[in-house]
Amino acid sequence: MSNRVDPNLIKDLQSFGLKDAAKCYNCGNCTAVCPLSTPDNPFPRKLVRYIQLGQKDKILTSPEPWLCYYCGDCSTNCPRGADPGETMMVTRRYLTSLYDWTGFARKFYTSEKFEIMAITIVALLVGIGLLLFNTGNPNWEYAHINSVWPSDKIEIADLVMAAILSFLLLSNVFRCFRFVMGDLAFKIPFKVYAGQLKELLIHTLTQKRFGLCTDKMQWFVHLMIMTGYASVFLLVVVFVNGLGFDNLKFQRDLPEYSIWHPIRLVGYYATFAIMYGTTYAIIGRLRKTKPVYKNSHPTDWMFLILLQLTTMTGIFIHFTRLLNWPATTYFLYIIHMMVAVPMLVLEVPFAKWAHLAYRPVVLFLLKVKEAWQQEQAVTEPQAVAEPVTAVERN
Repeated sequence: MSNRVDPNLIKDLQSFGLKDAAKCYNCGNCTAVCPLSTPDNPFPRKLVRYIQLGQKDKILTSPEPWLCYYCGDCSTNCPRGADPGETMMVTRRYLTSLYDWTGFARKFYTSEKFEIMAITIVALLVGIGLLLFNTGNPNWEYAHINSVWPSDKIEIADLVMAAILSFLLLSNVFRCFRFVMGDLAFKIPFKVYAGQLKELLIHTLTQKRFGLCTDKMQWFVHLMIMTGYASVFLLVVVFVNGLGFDNLKFQRDLPEYSIWHPIRLVGYYATFAIMYGTTYAIIGRLRKTKPVYKNSHPTDWMFLILLQLTTMTGIFIHFTRLLNWPATTYFLYIIHMMVAVPMLVLEVPFAKWAHLAYRPVVLFLLKVKEAWQQEQAVTEPQAVAEPVTAVERN
């Protein structure tokens, strides 16, 4: 492994929000109080030390940033006020930018103006596109979105967007895989990867390791936002088309489902979960009630604002349709898409939404390494295996 020292690392990380890492004198309190830290994964101390020593290459291959959920215990108990929890958050932003081959993620995290400009441009393009490409024959008697933008055309646009998003996100996830696994990436047999797939599913759906942190409320809020958004995304982009339902049925046109229909129940759950989670996080960041909310990066605010606006405009569209207000419904639909599409196209592959992919993937890869090491110990007991990082079994 390369061990080159980057003397500009701290300065570079400051553009990602780093503030107090230089205060750390490596007492180890942060690692001692962290419920997720283990002898094999002594974070946050380990990562803070890498930063101080300019060990960029070691940070790039480190899984530890993704093992931290930022409960804030380490920052609360730091005698120097070095805020190691925020430092771990900064390293996640930094790693997201390094995984991204396009360079957009770095721009998003280091330039607030670029982020605002990119979102604004995409929003305007979506709005102009909806105004230009429509049937030209809207129904002004009843709120009928398909009379303006037919569902089959929106479905095609959804599929194109899903394909682009999948390519961007999965290509970045592949880079994450290569960095974390290193030389072992293609040495480990496929059957070992397949044998640990359940770990990928479990951590994607439950974020169960977060539940081991002392602040259970942060885990609950995180779970609400994650499952709420994932539910909407799967319904709109993935499963709805495949199950034969009209695209965007929860917000679009008749026939209406009964209140107990699974599509409605999932949609209502997603709406509640997102609104609850984002409102809690926004209030927390305004009041700075916890260490995790003490420092708010511009991308944190953009993430919450776009997600809540997408949900709120969706709610408004639902009610204006029920009230049969055509003009209001069509106007709100344009606004809704101008918010939702930039969030999907820009936030999912390049910013905070990408964390939802990287974290479970890294946890899965560590389990793969651990399983492979155990297999090697049985089949080749005399061999000296490459040291690997183990994840606490839970």
